[in-house]
Parts: sequence; structure tokens; C-alpha cells
Amino acid sequence: MPQRSRDSGKSAGSRYGFAAVAFLVATALTAAAEGDVVERLVKAAPGRDVRVGIYTSIRPDCTSGPLPAIRLVTAPLHGAVTVKRGTLKATNVKQCLATEVPAFVAFYRAALGYNGADEFDLEISIAGRKQRQHFRVSVSNGAGGGGDGI
Repeated sequence: MPQRSRDSGKSAGSRYGFAAVAFLVATALTAAAEGDVVERLVKAAPGRDVRVGIYTSIRPDCTSGPLPAIRLVTAPLHGAVTVKRGTLKATNVKQCLATEVPAFVAFYRAALGYNGADEFDLEISIAGRKQRQHFRVSVSNGAGGGGDGI
């Protein structure tokens, strides 16, 4: 049976204002055994994009590694998931004082006018390892953004 871990956080409104925390998504994947499921809680407002994950790979010499493959395993019933390519500017990550690497950024957008719960699953694959991330989304007009604090 897959192991489950829980991850939740506060609102994250800036488009690509990544910090060292963003790298933890890629680090968690490296540390996770195949078959693990990470639970993520997200708050969203209807009709607005909310960043739900940042996926990258940073080598020990602070250069970019291969980007992970991202697959939508289970689509949300009341919204849409998109993945965009961006650049992660990270400081103080492991031994890297400052680095800039390509990354994939996943967004969720609830249907306009929808209020309630939604959920979806992403599978992240890198270097032969796979991790499933299960997102539980709370959609509310008073949500003012969401995400997992990254």
C-alpha cells in the first residue's frame, strides 16, 4: 500500500516569485520511493489560476538537471490543470547560494462560479522515479488565492 504524506500551506500569489522552498518539490520526489502519494491541500478562487507545484531538477554543481515528466492522472471535475515552463531563481538551496534553472509550474483554475471541493492527481517522473501527488482543492469566492505556500 502506498505511503501518504500531507503538505499544506498558505496563499502564494506571485507568478514566478520562487524561493528556495520551490526546490523542495523536486527534492521530495528524489527522496520518495516509487509508489508514494503526497497529499496537498489547495485553496482557490473560482476563475483564477492558483500555482499548485513547481518542478525542477538541480544538480550538486548547481546546474540544471533534466526536467521531470508531469502527467495528469486524474483530472479535476470542476476545473482545469495547466503546466507552463518557467525559470526558477533559487537562493540558498543546498550548497547553491544562487542559481537559475528551468522549471515546470503547475496551475489549477476552478470553473467560474463554482464553489466547493475538487481534486486531481499528478504523476511526477524523473530519473526513473515516480511520485503521485493528490491535490484536494477547496474552492471559495473568499479564497483570495491559494497554493501550497511555494
